[in-house]
Amino acid sequence: MALAVHLITTTLDWCVNLAFPPLSRTSTSLKPISLSPRRFSVVLAMDGSKAGSQNEIPLGLDPTTEEEYAHQSKLLQEFTNISSIDKAWVFKSDSTLGSQGMFSISQPNLLENKRRKFILSSSIIKESSSSVKFQWAPFPIEMSGVSIIVPSPSGSKLLVVRNPESEGPSHFEIWSSFQVEKEFHIPQSVHGSVYTDGWFEGISWNVDETFIAYVAEEAAPAKPTFSDLGYKKGGFTDKDCGSWKGQGDWEEDWGETYTGKRQPALFVVNINSGEVQAVKGINKSLSVGQVVWSPSTDGSEQYLVLVGWSSETRKLGIKYCFNRPCALYAVRSPHHDSKTSEPELKSSSTKDVQAVNLTQTINSAFFPRFSPDGKFLVFLSARTAVDSGAHSATNSLHRIDWPTDMKVFQSAKVYDVVPVVTSAEDGCFPGLYCSSILSNPWLSDGCTLIVSSFWHSSEVLLSVNVLSGETLRISPADSNFSWHFLALDGDNIIAVSSSPVDVPQIKYGTIMEKTTKNKSWGWSDISSSIFKCSDKVRSLLSSLQFNIMKISVKDVSDSLTKGASKPYEAIFVSSKTKKNDACDPLIVVLHGGPHSVSLSSYSKSLAFLSSLGYSLLIVNYRGSLGFGEEALQSLPGKIGSQDVKDVLTAIDHVIDLGLASPSKITVVGGSHGGFLTTHLIGQAPERFVAAAARNPVCNLALMVGTTDIPDWCYVETYGTFDRYTESPSAEDLTLFYSKSPFAHLSKVKTPTIFLLGAKDLRVPVSNGLQYARALKQKGGVEVKILVFPNDVHGIDRPQSDFESFLNIGVWFKKYCKR
Repeated sequence: MALAVHLITTTLDWCVNLAFPPLSRTSTSLKPISLSPRRFSVVLAMDGSKAGSQNEIPLGLDPTTEEEYAHQSKLLQEFTNISSIDKAWVFKSDSTLGSQGMFSISQPNLLENKRRKFILSSSIIKESSSSVKFQWAPFPIEMSGVSIIVPSPSGSKLLVVRNPESEGPSHFEIWSSFQVEKEFHIPQSVHGSVYTDGWFEGISWNVDETFIAYVAEEAAPAKPTFSDLGYKKGGFTDKDCGSWKGQGDWEEDWGETYTGKRQPALFVVNINSGEVQAVKGINKSLSVGQVVWSPSTDGSEQYLVLVGWSSETRKLGIKYCFNRPCALYAVRSPHHDSKTSEPELKSSSTKDVQAVNLTQTINSAFFPRFSPDGKFLVFLSARTAVDSGAHSATNSLHRIDWPTDMKVFQSAKVYDVVPVVTSAEDGCFPGLYCSSILSNPWLSDGCTLIVSSFWHSSEVLLSVNVLSGETLRISPADSNFSWHFLALDGDNIIAVSSSPVDVPQIKYGTIMEKTTKNKSWGWSDISSSIFKCSDKVRSLLSSLQFNIMKISVKDVSDSLTKGASKPYEAIFVSSKTKKNDACDPLIVVLHGGPHSVSLSSYSKSLAFLSSLGYSLLIVNYRGSLGFGEEALQSLPGKIGSQDVKDVLTAIDHVIDLGLASPSKITVVGGSHGGFLTTHLIGQAPERFVAAAARNPVCNLALMVGTTDIPDWCYVETYGTFDRYTESPSAEDLTLFYSKSPFAHLSKVKTPTIFLLGAKDLRVPVSNGLQYARALKQKGGVEVKILVFPNDVHGIDRPQSDFESFLNIGVWFKKYCKR
């Protein structure tokens, strides 16, 4: 209060002049006006100033909490300011000393509520066989309004795409080293926005750098036009003020994050003329993406290879869901200047222009990549996810030998390169878990590709020989850090390494021993200001430590598979020093999915929470990715029981080790992590002093009729996809309810904050609201609800993400009473 009075009195003169400016320097008829602090606040209110009343406290805060709110917001801001690298490219340099790197960087812009995107360049200078230096440009360049950039294969050209914010045209710009060489505006009558989402996204230059294939929304269909006389033939024109457009038929989209997006379709643009053509021969039921050009041969027709998802019936949500059947297709490019007769495209279709399914023997194929010599095509598969119904599972890698005579055969043989690992021996490769493959992942031998993959609770770098199938971990085996692949510089690797207590660091990898069977890699630290953080953040993180714990499965039975009986893991983050005999309060962190994983990588949100004085227990319960297929498939049919037991066992483990106090435990999770959070506070009501649930699954019986992935409810409840129907029976609804946190609501005592996205299609906002309202009606439990009106499932818009974790931090502090 004293501080507030001091601020008022020291700024009184300025405020008086603001509210009542003097008439003139010579006027003496008016006496000076004296304002009390009370009068001062009234003046500000009447003045319409944004400052508001000095006594005004935001809704949901009391004076004590407001102080904590202000303190934590300053700290969270410092964590939020740290940038991240989204993509990187390396180009050959005219200089013999090295090459040129280009890094796409992003940073939250809280005021604009979007992410700023930058480009930062660097000269990569090899000082010796084992020494490299990055010379960074003095400043990054902001890419304002840019949707995506894609360099050409040689690095001499750069495609810049700017999608329209409304119904305007898409802008394509072709840049050279010094200027914009070409610019095309492609109207909505040709196609809508270009897909840049990382899934349907597909932009590919041909080898001659004369054409670009890409995926965009198909043109909007014609809609009926009406006037005061009824339906109007001939449609609507801009000059026609007496008419309006009707809605026409409803078009189903691909669910979460794709609301209002039209069917993804394939186009090719001639960068010399600007001519755009839709690729013909693709069935209208196919949504396409991830296009690449086939190898080029003089005088031969050019083909495009793409991924297609069929949608003849309902489009189930596809975001985060790898269990949607898909296949690779080859289709002829619409631009052709072949000097010889067109090669035959063998297909069961009577038309030789029809797209050919290359992977009929496998129900999932995506991220196609041609070898540098064009002799074979490799791709990932999520067939275990498709077969089981789990939204994500262990991947496999496959190869097709590309025909040398340029004939595309429907009966192409699919070779297994990296099979699904069911249960790995200790320390051995646990299976392939890739979210993508870079456009240029190949070492110079032409048959070894580099990928990032999950290995238990860490992300690692793998080299895969696609001819022999040999798969090796090349990031340091003695490191618990996570490593993410960015780009290749010849046979050298540029990656990012980080941990829960270490901001990312750029690493440069070189092969140290080329003669041995298992090549040895050396890693250099690359100095960079990209991940620059404040002294305060650096000091806080340096006081923390982490380790990855093995948690033994409780009550192992003969019915469990070998993989499901093996220990799972938890990442434990704590202070390096104990201030006294008491343990820091513990936050139990639970990932969603359930078939995803929490990695030992840097997370702004979790680093912020641990810097507030909490230990973190980040649990990768059975069913998580990275531990083999048997462990993953042990969870469907047992949600709400096995996963809950795994979390409670992990908590007991750290308590038994003396690392946590049973009286100061909180829990936070989103989506399925929110499902576990609300289950835990119902099934173990005495164990948690506070909880936070982000878009939680609380009532499966409600969710099944409102979500974009109703199949998920059946798979995780019954353990099988076979029972899926759009019309659940009374027995289905009864079982859904019994598996839900709602079944344990009457026992809940834990103060809980709910953070909900109003536009969430995955777990609609009604799920969390219904549970929170029921808690309020029950009484005896403190409940706080934040609804973000423009957010979807991830609640990841900068302002929403900031406010979400700020409120979680303040909520936990309130009930831990530290």
